[in-house]
Amino acid sequence: MNLKKILTFAGIALLLFFLIAEPQQAAQLVQNILNSLRTAAEALITFVRQLF
Repeated sequence: MNLKKILTFAGIALLLFFLIAEPQQAAQLVQNILNSLRTAAEALITFVRQLF
């Protein structure tokens, strides 16, 4: 196995451990990420609307 596969499996294992050990914090993290993406998309839409 090469290093990339090992690191991928390690990352997945860490993610699963975090989801199992702290599900509420994991859910809050996902919500924060989605809210940040939504805010960025809204800002981009506002910017494009101001151009036209």
